[in-house]
Amino acid sequence: MTAPKIAFICASLREGSINKKLEKALIKRFKERGAKTSSIDLGKYEMPIFNGDLEVPPTVKKLITRLSKFDGIVVVSPEYNGCLPPLLKNTIDWTSTVSTDYIKQAVWGLASATPGPMSGIMCMRQMQFIFTRLGGDVLPQQVGCGNASKAFDAKGKLIAQPTLSFADNMRDMMLERIAQKD
Repeated sequence: MTAPKIAFICASLREGSINKKLEKALIKRFKERGAKTSSIDLGKYEMPIFNGDLEVPPTVKKLITRLSKFDGIVVVSPEYNGCLPPLLKNTIDWTSTVSTDYIKQAVWGLASATPGPMSGIMCMRQMQFIFTRLGGDVLPQQVGCGNASKAFDAKGKLIAQPTLSFADNMRDMMLERIAQKD
């Protein structure tokens, strides 16, 4: 059996983002179990605000082609005013007008880090609804990381409980579900 290929998408482009920190910590945990990981930088796939009258930007097709190569995809997203950020929603809207095959083929993991205690639960609910509605196999275990400024050590390693347990449970669920598909 070949090593599972897992893509990570961080829906924050901001340098120093706590969600980028969570993404990096999750990547390390997946690598510990032998997964091949790749971080997909949405900033490299420029797209205008979705408008059905516009021609599909070539970056949309490039992103779909890239995402289609992964067994699992983990989306790490900030929560803006109780919702998913416009960057992520815009990306989903553009890509789903071309194809939802990449969504249907992958196992999906969801994660969110917030400075406050609520851990992005509203954003993760919305992501779960959207990806499930589009045919995605979304894992029930999500990784909520509240009070994120205290969740990592000085080297960026995830140390806070229960977030660490959530991360390992999601990882193990994803790798098991991918193995079952083979």
